[in-house]
Amino acid sequence: MPIGPITMFAIYVICWWVALFTILPLGMNQQDQAPPTDGAQWGAPDKPDLKKKFITTTWVGAILWAVIMAVIFLGLVPIPEVSGT
Repeated sequence: MPIGPITMFAIYVICWWVALFTILPLGMNQQDQAPPTDGAQWGAPDKPDLKKKFITTTWVGAILWAVIMAVIFLGLVPIPEVSGT
């Protein structure tokens, strides 16, 4: 095995975060440009729908992780061996 399970998990976490910050701004609508009166921020989204975005992020992260693992395990990217002590 070219990499261990902890490294695989770390790669998945990185893929998940990259997917999250890619998916997060998609479909966001700001409130109208009138001054907010209820204490909301000017740039706050009207309906963020975070649960749907987290589910989508999990699937996209898993697909991205699978592609990266396939590239590594098929040997398309050489992984240098670390000499044991």
